[in-house]
Amino acid sequence: MKALPLFAAALVFTLSASAMAHDPSEKITVLQEQLLKNAPGKKAMMIEVDYQPGQSSIAHKHEGTAMAYVLDGEVISQVKGEQAITYKKGQFWYEPAGSEHLVSKNASSTKPAKLLVFMVLAPDEQVLIPLEN
Repeated sequence: MKALPLFAAALVFTLSASAMAHDPSEKITVLQEQLLKNAPGKKAMMIEVDYQPGQSSIAHKHEGTAMAYVLDGEVISQVKGEQAITYKKGQFWYEPAGSEHLVSKNASSTKPAKLLVFMVLAPDEQVLIPLEN
């Protein structure tokens, strides 16, 4: 197994710290980060998001394109201009770059939920930008 480069390790810490700033029960883990040889100026990331029962993310947007897959439990997701949808284990959705993700939360108040998020973005773009109220 290859060790994560120092910048990736710093990103893991940054993402975890920002998640803990708004709710210590949300856990964000960068599983992989790789510059794309066939798409110069872009990188791909695989991120795991663990929600405790009843837990939600802050409203945010991503500078890059995101695709999410529910690994466990059920997650409610709503992108600005669309209806909130409850996704169950094995279901997935797509968010174009710049989409405002208004709701992302565990649908259950008793069971945890887990997402696998795949993103494509420029190396200098932010993974998550909190939205102002």
